[in-house]
Amino acid sequence: MLLHPAPCEKSFLCRFTSLVKCYISLFLMQYTISKISLIIPVYNEEENLQDLYGELVRSLAGLACDWEILLVDDGSTDSSLAVIRGLADADPRVRFLSFARNCGQSAAFAAGFRFAGGDVIVTLDADLQNDPADIPAMLQVYSQGADMVIGWRARRQDGAVKRYASRIANWVRNRISRETVRDTGCSLKVMRAQMVKAIPMFTGMHRFLPTLMKLEGAKVAEVRVNHRPRSRGVSKYGIWDRAWASAYDLLAVRWMQKRHIGYVVSETNMK
Repeated sequence: MLLHPAPCEKSFLCRFTSLVKCYISLFLMQYTISKISLIIPVYNEEENLQDLYGELVRSLAGLACDWEILLVDDGSTDSSLAVIRGLADADPRVRFLSFARNCGQSAAFAAGFRFAGGDVIVTLDADLQNDPADIPAMLQVYSQGADMVIGWRARRQDGAVKRYASRIANWVRNRISRETVRDTGCSLKVMRAQMVKAIPMFTGMHRFLPTLMKLEGAKVAEVRVNHRPRSRGVSKYGIWDRAWASAYDLLAVRWMQKRHIGYVVSETNMK
């Protein structure tokens, strides 16, 4: 007597199909990505850098393409730069920049974009709240045709005040900039280097990267990612400081959207 084998067969087929898709994506990734540059701003994160490096190496070990880690020290006053130098001495894939003074996260990203050697750029924070284990899955989505893949922290591991303030800020940003991004504040992003290097750089621009990339014609996708509580160190910004800065920058982004020059060349004899 046959006792309902369908669920088991369906489950097996689903797992098999997912496995095949995964291997196909990894195979295609060899031809769509030549080199990945991971850009990480650092400000007083001495306690987290060694663990971050270890997690990145483990997460990227299965990739067929080359990669580099570009750490941008944003004028740290602790021993972060010394730790970064040690990592760079031990592994040639680790490169670094050090600012003479604290300039902010946007400046750190801008400098990283400028010196990145990869055709794909991955950004993340140094505080270990972003999970490097999510990067391979985001790269798979990128290799399927997206120009930018954004992490979506569906279950944020922050305090209630910070979570609600972030939701309100995200709603306001989307409303004014006519966006639909669920979590533009997540630093974990994968981007086509050629496009992100073409966008205008200004203080606060890291909060609006999806919108700025779309102005360059980017196809943007979102992927649900893990978010972890901060276990060491302290947050480097206040909620209200960020809110006022974002409101000011949002008006500039809205102006850029309205005044953006876009065109498509139908024919030319220029090479």
